[in-house]
Amino acid sequence: MPTPTKGPRLGGSPAHQRLMLANLATALFEHGKITTTEAKAKRLRPLAERLITFAKRGDLHARRRVLTVVRDKSVVHTLFTEIGPSFSTRAGGYTRITKIGPRKGDNAPMAVIELVEPLTEQVIAEATAATKRAAKKSAPAPEVEITPVAEEVAAEEVVVVEPTAVVEADADSDSAESADKS
Repeated sequence: MPTPTKGPRLGGSPAHQRLMLANLATALFEHGKITTTEAKAKRLRPLAERLITFAKRGDLHARRRVLTVVRDKSVVHTLFTEIGPSFSTRAGGYTRITKIGPRKGDNAPMAVIELVEPLTEQVIAEATAATKRAAKKSAPAPEVEITPVAEEVAAEEVVVVEPTAVVEADADSDSAESADKS
């Protein structure tokens, strides 16, 4: 049984930490490099290197093991067809962590984690286009009510006729009250 991580976890619970690291790994394989905090980068490195080692194996079982972590099939395809074969001669050390300045808002130490061998320009362009498409799809579309026109006309006639009759009755009673007061 693996020993639990000592100290505070990234994001609170072990499940949230696992999901956060899976999302960071997906972004790393999709874009080639990401900017995150130093603590997250240090926790991401072993996971990313293990997934790249699975991609170097290239068999079906390795692909299924990677799919348990990285849920995006297109990213897994990129990992197995481009990233894994490009690291076939390297025995390890597939990622690089470079420390950058602290974050402006909370002064958190930041770092860039990237693949040692950069992705091709075509893969990066496809990843940014997919991200833009996903953002466009998630934007809420304006909702339009579709109701039959005949019902609207009938409802408007009823509403228009009744208030005018009530208004006239109120106007007659108001004029009678004002005449009594004078």
